[in-house]
Amino acid sequence: MILSKSRAKDPAPDKAKDKGGKIPDLQEFLSKRDYTGAISLLEFKKQSDPSDHTNLEWLAYSYFHFGEHKKAYDVYKELLRKPDPDPTYYTFSAACLFYMGRYKEAEEDALRGPSTKLQTRILFHCAHKFNDESKLMTYHQQLTESTEDQLSLASIHYLRSHFQEATDIYKRLLLENREYLALNVYVALCYCKLDYYDVSLEILAVYLQSHPDSALAINLKACNHFRLYNGKAAEAELKVLQEHSSGNYLDNDLIRHNLVVFRGGENALQVLPPLMELPTEARLNLVIYYLRSAETQEAYNLIKDLEPTTPQEYILKGVVHASIGQQQQDGSEHLKMAQQCFQIVGASASECDTIPGRQCMASCFFLLKQFEDVLIYLKSVANFSYNDDDFNWNFGIAKSATGEYKTGEESLLLIQNEKYRAEYCFLAWLARCYIMNGKARLAWELYLRMETSDESFNLLQLIANDCYKMGAFFYAAKAFDVLERLDPNPEYWEGKRGAAMGVFQMIIAGNEPKESLRDVLSMLRNTSNPQVEYFIRTIRKWAKENNVKA
Repeated sequence: MILSKSRAKDPAPDKAKDKGGKIPDLQEFLSKRDYTGAISLLEFKKQSDPSDHTNLEWLAYSYFHFGEHKKAYDVYKELLRKPDPDPTYYTFSAACLFYMGRYKEAEEDALRGPSTKLQTRILFHCAHKFNDESKLMTYHQQLTESTEDQLSLASIHYLRSHFQEATDIYKRLLLENREYLALNVYVALCYCKLDYYDVSLEILAVYLQSHPDSALAINLKACNHFRLYNGKAAEAELKVLQEHSSGNYLDNDLIRHNLVVFRGGENALQVLPPLMELPTEARLNLVIYYLRSAETQEAYNLIKDLEPTTPQEYILKGVVHASIGQQQQDGSEHLKMAQQCFQIVGASASECDTIPGRQCMASCFFLLKQFEDVLIYLKSVANFSYNDDDFNWNFGIAKSATGEYKTGEESLLLIQNEKYRAEYCFLAWLARCYIMNGKARLAWELYLRMETSDESFNLLQLIANDCYKMGAFFYAAKAFDVLERLDPNPEYWEGKRGAAMGVFQMIIAGNEPKESLRDVLSMLRNTSNPQVEYFIRTIRKWAKENNVKA
């Protein structure tokens, strides 16, 4: 049972009648899956005979298969109000309620119906929705080897992210029933979830040969292309659906939802909020949109009450909590929650060897500042993430934090996102890498490109101290000079004095250009400390003795 609001393709109006002008009978409509025609015929008959039980049953059936579950439910309730109703109507109304998302009522109506395989399947799915493991196992044991029961079991495996188990059931059923072509779509869907996009496309092609107008199959093909290539390639696949649907393909909620994803969040606020629950990814994609728009609080409001059940939900909840925790002054609780979410995914048997699973473990250790462990996991997936800005951010910082400054610099410079490159964290780590790799001038240029702010002051302090530590005394002196002018702290004078003497010593040793002496003297003159005159006299005396302009 897969929640969907898709519609069968409506036949063209001129094909509603056959060549002789005869109106098709009900069975003809149903055999062609023309539920619009069937509903029109049955509604017409209902006007002439409202009490015809058989007509009402077929009307409810047609509404249900057309995706109009509320209308089907209303018809079953009408049947139940008649004298001595068939109790099976309760089971059918329960199926309608389930597809409407009213799971508690679905369970109640199912229990009022007779004990049948359909009742068991509905209760099985309700137990899954309630996260009731006890009931789930009870109804699981009642399932038979029938095709319907096995399909139901496979769908629960799929919904619980047990994609390999679901695949095994679908493939076995397909071997036994080659004519069940739709099973190819289910297998392809599982392979897509397992990240085997090429395999998914090959299996999907079998179904599309027979049903080239299937909205679900075409959409799945587009999703595979999105994963393999990009949003434009995925959207191009949907044009096939547009041709088959006479331009009405945007009536499908799933298509409209996925177009938002393919277009990088375009029209997200118009399309996603009305969906929210169907498809289930709508809420998650809206959270992603808010995260990318730096609206972290909005993302948190959407996901705070979500009890995650899939790896994707755990990952997204972890990312939101990590974002909130790093923004707040005391965000330790959020960071702890993020660590737990990442660890659950990374340590799970189904995800531990996947790229997202290893990235989750890396994120968990990153928040714990255990960067050696971070690198163990990130290095294992580095070949798959070369052009990923988020990966290169984490990889660059983790390498730098463990002293691997050369490769840390390389990873940070791979980042293309201008927003990321403007963040203080990026600038600070890149400046440190430059200094540690003997490129202090590049670190100084990073500072010169910044606007005056608290962040530029902090970067200046980092440059001053790191350059001093690494013996890049000229740029240490420049940084301490600016710091002293911004804040007459005695420590900055001491730093500038030591750096200036370091430059002087390097000039004497021939390790620094003599032209730097002028800049050193100019910086020393910016200080009113009485020690300055002594230093200046000493430097100028040496310069005169060695014919150096100062």
